[in-house]
Amino acid sequence: MDIEFGLDTFGDITVDAEGNALSAAQTIRNIVEQAALADRVGVDFFGVGEHHRKDFAVSSPEMVLAAIASRTERLRLGTAVTVLSSDDPVRVYERFATLDALSGGRAEVVLGRGSFTESFPLFGFDLRDYDRLFEEKLELFVELLKEQPVSWQGTVRPPLENADVFPKTEKGMRTWVGVGGSPESVVRVARHGLGLMLAIIGGPAARFRPFVDLYHRSVDAFGNPALPVAVHSPGHIADTDEEAWSTAYPGFETMRNTIGAERGWGTGYSRAQFQNEVGPEGAVYAGSPERVAAKIADTVRTLGLGRFDLKYATGTTSHEALMRSIELYGTEVIPRVRRLLADD
Repeated sequence: MDIEFGLDTFGDITVDAEGNALSAAQTIRNIVEQAALADRVGVDFFGVGEHHRKDFAVSSPEMVLAAIASRTERLRLGTAVTVLSSDDPVRVYERFATLDALSGGRAEVVLGRGSFTESFPLFGFDLRDYDRLFEEKLELFVELLKEQPVSWQGTVRPPLENADVFPKTEKGMRTWVGVGGSPESVVRVARHGLGLMLAIIGGPAARFRPFVDLYHRSVDAFGNPALPVAVHSPGHIADTDEEAWSTAYPGFETMRNTIGAERGWGTGYSRAQFQNEVGPEGAVYAGSPERVAAKIADTVRTLGLGRFDLKYATGTTSHEALMRSIELYGTEVIPRVRRLLADD
């Protein structure tokens, strides 16, 4: 099975050896180092998320990706995700076409509606238009991908009349849409002929199989070419299970309790919940290389994936621990998964 392996980060503000929070500036510099290591150890893709809040350092992922492009040779570069709803499709296309030129054709776009909504009031958008903003802007972005003059009219931005956008890419731009798991979103991705990126952050991967089947049926029905399906899920790798779990848990606890307080989930995230999530029925891929490889291989088989992206950074986990996790992912986990799938 031909499968790619990626890494994603939201640019979480991490801590030093004494437990003190690093600056956003240092966190961003560390992300560049993490990506450079990922390139050296054979990872295929590196995604940087967009957020506009104090616990994440990256609000302009294309800038970070441009710095990474100058330090890497083969790593494909993209987002996790670009919040298209609160951005302008023309500017998004121009920025990524520029990144594509700088990186020698290695840029990808992963578009999303945004599960975090801070960007909407920040840039003057009404959350009541949440669905309409994404639907219309995605339609325009798909037209821009054709790299021909565009005439378009909608309700969320001024119309375009025979407008051309520059620079052009040399070989086109691979584009995905991040989906949390609604059937309507899956069908929309298929209708536009884009790649499906499933964000699986809770529960067993098997429950997403109906969405994968729906996507393939819909792609066929719309007459679009078959495209791979990808999954994005969190995790952490260390030399042993216990080391991985004890290192990762504080970061997961911090992040889940912070978001839980904001969204009404509560703040009682526990080690027992974490251990359940790293088990066979959970969506966290944390443990030794052997354990993580086996779980990824099972997810790939179950969903018929073309790419698996590990969200390797969660909460306050240190830069040093993240670097070790990346090293093990590239040198041990990815080869093990490939062997397991080849044995099938």
